[in-house]
Amino acid sequence: MQEFFEQILREKKLSCAIFDHDLVLQDWSKFLHQYCSIRIANKKIHTIWQVFPELVGMEEVVESILKQQTKKHDIEKINKYTATGKLRYYTLTLLPLADPRTGYIQLVCLIADTTTETAYEQEIQQQKYEILMLQSNLAKYGNHSSIGILGNSEKIIHVREFIKRLANVKNTTVLLQGKSGTGKNLVARAIHETSLTADGPFVEINCASIPATLLESEIFGYEKGAFTNALNSKNGLLEIADGGTFFLDEIGELPLSLQSKFLSFLEYKKFRRLGSTQENTVNVRIIAATNKDLKKAVENDEFREDLFYRLNVVATFLPDLHELGDDVIILAEHFINVYAYDFRKKIRGLTPSAREKLMAYSWPGNVRELRNVIERAIIFADGDRLDDKDLLLQEISPKPASMPGDISAIPDSGLSIAEMEKRFFFNAIRKAKGNQTKAAKLLGLSLDKFRYRMKKYNLDIKNSDGVETDIK
Repeated sequence: MQEFFEQILREKKLSCAIFDHDLVLQDWSKFLHQYCSIRIANKKIHTIWQVFPELVGMEEVVESILKQQTKKHDIEKINKYTATGKLRYYTLTLLPLADPRTGYIQLVCLIADTTTETAYEQEIQQQKYEILMLQSNLAKYGNHSSIGILGNSEKIIHVREFIKRLANVKNTTVLLQGKSGTGKNLVARAIHETSLTADGPFVEINCASIPATLLESEIFGYEKGAFTNALNSKNGLLEIADGGTFFLDEIGELPLSLQSKFLSFLEYKKFRRLGSTQENTVNVRIIAATNKDLKKAVENDEFREDLFYRLNVVATFLPDLHELGDDVIILAEHFINVYAYDFRKKIRGLTPSAREKLMAYSWPGNVRELRNVIERAIIFADGDRLDDKDLLLQEISPKPASMPGDISAIPDSGLSIAEMEKRFFFNAIRKAKGNQTKAAKLLGLSLDKFRYRMKKYNLDIKNSDGVETDIK
């Protein structure tokens, strides 16, 4: 039975010692020696002060427990080196115990090994310290870091002012426009986090990443049996976002068939799930974002004009990175701090040549490209600062124009008006991706006249590769 109890104590990382009312050691567990300052021998008299010198100076506490005035006392984070030089931590708990033979009160010392737990606590404290250091580094960029919009340029200040003006405005529809990688998602989150509904949910959907057939059910939800495999009812993202913000990224990709239903929701704040006749009402702010020119999309019948004006209540354009001047360096240093911490690298800035290289680049991918460039550089860099050779930049050459800029210039060899017209038609077809109505509008022709010339030049609109081979 003794071996059984010893095994339990060992598995639980526990050990114990029992002292009589004179504080002389009477009994102990097998592995007590791991936590003692002396070697315990059966024939020797060991007092509590010899076994646990940590208790010297705590005589009043020990006396209080023996008199049962104190029921329990813990001494935490006692540390001691083992014979092999390993540092261990343990908690010593003092308890009173009545001796059934003599009636005297004995003192039980229970030792719990907390080495693993203490190591975790120390690691957490170290991470907290590193977070404070990162926060301190971010503080030098100004109080705007609290909403994550870094930079000191006039255009970034305008973006932050735009966010602040919306802080106390409830449920107004917001439209964010800008090229890919300019931070539309970040601005949408900042608007939510500084708003009156910041405690509510922030729900987002990318309209370009979900098939058109599924987009409606994702946004509005559906009832059981609304379509094949609809085995249960499901809340749409609008319902999930109730009381908060619903962010629709790439709103320009919303199918025309769904735009009218979404417009109706914006007007009345009511909608129906698929397969339901019951109207639902939600209290939600709509933020939409796009990298498309929605006005041009309206002109090309790709986007509803009434929906555009309904979304365009409060709008702003996010600037390209190459327009922000020295903010490129501020953002780069921010990403250096983030990725240096993630990858455990001691990199703390940029060399002058690296700064010049970043400032001279055009950044076609905007902030997203900058972040990726810095991430890669941190992974492969060896020094304590990023140098220009660490920064891999890939300038994309502009595509050659399909027609010369001065179409009135006539080459010495002459030209064919019919051939030029044929080329115009080919370029219009390609630009409109095979859409006859769009191609006709690009050329300022009616659909009938467009089709007549297509037939005249024997152009196959359904096969763009075939069309290209017809034009030499």
